[in-house]
Amino acid sequence: MFDLPALDAALADTIFAGKLHFSPVTDSTNTDALAAARSAAPHGSAYFADEQLAGRGRGDRAWHSAAGEGLYVSVLLRPQIPAVRLPLLPLAAGLAAADAIRVVAGLAAGLIVDLRWPNDLLIGPRKTGGILVEAKTSGGSVDYAVVGVGINVHQRGFDSGLATPATSLDLEAGRRIDRQDLLVSLLKSLERETRALLDPATGKTIPLRVEQASTWVRGRRVEVRGPQACTGVTAGLDEHGFLLVRTAAGLVTVQTGGIRTDEMDE
Repeated sequence: MFDLPALDAALADTIFAGKLHFSPVTDSTNTDALAAARSAAPHGSAYFADEQLAGRGRGDRAWHSAAGEGLYVSVLLRPQIPAVRLPLLPLAAGLAAADAIRVVAGLAAGLIVDLRWPNDLLIGPRKTGGILVEAKTSGGSVDYAVVGVGINVHQRGFDSGLATPATSLDLEAGRRIDRQDLLVSLLKSLERETRALLDPATGKTIPLRVEQASTWVRGRRVEVRGPQACTGVTAGLDEHGFLLVRTAAGLVTVQTGGIRTDEMDE
């Protein structure tokens, strides 16, 4: 379990001060945060749980969320940005999560977190976490956005039928990782990356920073799954954070969907 007074103290100088909401068990922290957003909860409200009964990832895929095994947290943001910049938010969240893992789990073990566009956190070929952003926009502006982050921390075994093999921070680091330390680091990193996104000067560097942190978004032969299904070689991100894929028919700007290694390349 989490030490809530210690969490409050550690986050006293952040946007999350006094806005932490913990549930031992919930259906989904994203669902909790979305309900709070519709009830006028403030910017920086954070919802986390020890267990999720109906955790979900992008495309309503189930996210296994066993009690005490992972970090399950969703943050409500009310960023003053135009809706056209919203696709940068999951990329910024990925940078924040990767940095938190590096600080708490990866320094001694030399772990490197790979970002697979648009929302996966991998260590080597194995998935250790994911990002789910759900938002409401109106009049070309963002009313609110919920950033959900799920990270495998203590898990030792995984379903063999997963599309991408999974891992946990404990397995990769070779030691037990403190979930509370990870939560504090993650929230502080999310605050920092949110501020970067709000600043036009630093916000425009997010696609380049993701390119530098990812082996997937440039020079990788991939299969794109979703409404813009295609096969080709990734050619970076555009200014909006969309993936560029060079196919036999020309350059495709992928706005939604997921990517996997092209089977012909395996």
